[in-house]
Amino acid sequence: MAKTFKILSALLSYPTPELQAAAPEFGAVLAGENLVPKPTREALAPLIAQIAEDDLYELQERYVLLFDRSRSLSLHLFEHIHGESRDRGQAMIDLAELYYRNGLAISARELPDFLPLFLEFLSTQPEAEARELLGQPLHIISALATRLMRRESVYAAALRALEA
Repeated sequence: MAKTFKILSALLSYPTPELQAAAPEFGAVLAGENLVPKPTREALAPLIAQIAEDDLYELQERYVLLFDRSRSLSLHLFEHIHGESRDRGQAMIDLAELYYRNGLAISARELPDFLPLFLEFLSTQPEAEARELLGQPLHIISALATRLMRRESVYAAALRALEA
């Protein structure tokens, strides 16, 4: 069970006061687990610093403009595969059942394909299984990372860390 996945989940989540308070610890935990190569961890430092130090309302506004207002950057994985088709609904049900079978209860308000939730789930799994599951949507994660890099967004580093 790797805390690295939990930290990457947090970095890709909507900024909150709790996230800001925890952010200064992220670098040490990532270094301690050493699942992410050092150069990739170093690339995460600006994102961690922004979350820890920037004005919360500005962080929230940037997050919404980036991830909630742009379909091409949506953190809902199945949106990139199924769009709004019925197949997305079944895929969500299947993913929610996977979470449930493995002890992760999600609220009715949460969509199972939300990348931070998926990473939270991976943090509860043995590392080998988590890596295997992460490999399934890796093409989407890579595409998101590339799009974020084109926008020169610090969030690209979190997705590059998932690739690594």
